[in-house]
Amino acid sequence: MSAWALRSRTARRLAARARHEFRQRWHGFERMWRRSMQLRVVVSTLALSSAVVFALGMLLQTQIAYQIVEAKKSAAIAQLEYSLPILERELTAVDPNSERVSEQLEAALNRLTTTVSGQSTNETVKSAFDPVLIDGHAPTGDYQPSAGPVRDVPMQLRRFVERGQLTTMITTVPRRYERVTMLAVGTPVGSSTRPLQVYLLFPLTAEQQTLALVQSTLFLGGSVLLVLLGAITNLVTRQVVRPVRQAAQIAERLANGDLDKRMRVIGEDDVSRLAESFNEMADSLKQQIKQLEEFGQLQRRFTSDVSHELRTPLTTVRMAADVLHASREQFPPGLSRSTELLVDELDRFESLLADLLEISRLDAGVAELAAEPLDIPEIVRRTVESLRPIAVSSGVELRLDLPSEEVTIVADARRVERIVRNLVANAIDHAEGGPVEVRFASNERAVAVIVRDYGVGLRPGEAELVFTRFWRADPSRDRKTGGTGLGLSISSEDARLHGGSLEAWGEPGEGSSFRLTLPRAPGEEIDSSPLSMPDSRRIAAPGALLAGAPDLPPDGDGEGEPEPRDQGPARLSEVWEESK
Repeated sequence: MSAWALRSRTARRLAARARHEFRQRWHGFERMWRRSMQLRVVVSTLALSSAVVFALGMLLQTQIAYQIVEAKKSAAIAQLEYSLPILERELTAVDPNSERVSEQLEAALNRLTTTVSGQSTNETVKSAFDPVLIDGHAPTGDYQPSAGPVRDVPMQLRRFVERGQLTTMITTVPRRYERVTMLAVGTPVGSSTRPLQVYLLFPLTAEQQTLALVQSTLFLGGSVLLVLLGAITNLVTRQVVRPVRQAAQIAERLANGDLDKRMRVIGEDDVSRLAESFNEMADSLKQQIKQLEEFGQLQRRFTSDVSHELRTPLTTVRMAADVLHASREQFPPGLSRSTELLVDELDRFESLLADLLEISRLDAGVAELAAEPLDIPEIVRRTVESLRPIAVSSGVELRLDLPSEEVTIVADARRVERIVRNLVANAIDHAEGGPVEVRFASNERAVAVIVRDYGVGLRPGEAELVFTRFWRADPSRDRKTGGTGLGLSISSEDARLHGGSLEAWGEPGEGSSFRLTLPRAPGEEIDSSPLSMPDSRRIAAPGALLAGAPDLPPDGDGEGEPEPRDQGPARLSEVWEESK
């Protein structure tokens, strides 16, 4: 690799590192800007104050410079008026036809400077200038007799003076190794022989130094003023923001369960009244939360006690019902049917009591996981097979998509089996004769099971209500599995107990889908689920209609037959078996 390529690569690397560092610092400033009200107030105040200070500084500088220049012009005109009589006396002896006109003009200027040097000290300081005399008789551009630094006089100024006007102009002239700003004043001077023009060049060095001092003073004063404004704004804003931050911290502690934290109340100002109101609100919340906790404890205790107390009479009723059920063949048909219904309802009643006891344990926080390594696909397959007779009696096809190899996780087998049973039974109840699909997938951190049906589906907003206790989308629907209305709620709590989640999706006429996601071990974090939920709108696969279409008579045209219903996406193995 050449040295040029190496240097280019190093430069690109340094530039990329600088961009990355700048981007990080900018993002950090953005986060601080969004989170700190104190920073926003201080920066906004400094920005507005800087604009005001800059505008006032420019105005003051402009006014001071204008006044300095006007004072200099007045002094220069006064000096010119004082010098004109002296020049007129000296120029009366000038011979216009002499070849030594320039020397005579030079002598007149020397006389002028000598006379001016006899003035007072203050006037001499004000009147430091360079005089120039020009013969105004000769045309401009030809040789003109003159005295003094005639090249320093601007041509534009000379044109105004040639018209007989008293004119002032600021110009810049070279002096050794620098350029000096001067105020040039010119006017015609009367002579008995020929017209002349006199110019006085006043250097503005002292005025520039004064203006520079004013600028530095304004800049220093403005900077000090901005620093003081920033400090004052920071102090005032801190007095307002600090109680707000304290209230936010205490609110977070209250939300985390520390109900004894309160704000300090100092004084009687608005912030103190805010702290008092906040403390009163915290006291009220603490009292209400305690009341709710006591009510919840009483409710859980009542549910548990009632469930336990009902077990004894239920056992007696169960024994009597079993005796009647065993002798049902000896009863008349009506009484025999009543005996069967009694046994079925007792079964449902026992399930309801078991669910109520489980709910009370979950609410009390005493439910524990009997975690052990288990083959999750085998658990799902065994649970689904146990519900297949119910699916067959309901005309529902169960489709399994489970891996043949073993997938082991650490979980509570009883709770996982209960979750899957509740999901599949719920799907059979709402499948409307369509198929129910059970799919499984896994990754390094989690496993997922999706139970999908193609029945009535869920209306908007019902996906969040399906896990509510005793909630039913359609109370008039007949259950085929004898559910208690607590299955999905218990399943959601079981999934949460494992550190996983249970989600629902559904659309009217498109069916519903429930996804169970569990970590490989309880408590592990789950980045994403191995299975994705269905899209908002589902389009059936081309073979789906063929898989569920009824056979038409060979010689019929299909009139009067019902339209084929979407029975869900057919698997390739099923299509292949049907084609054979």
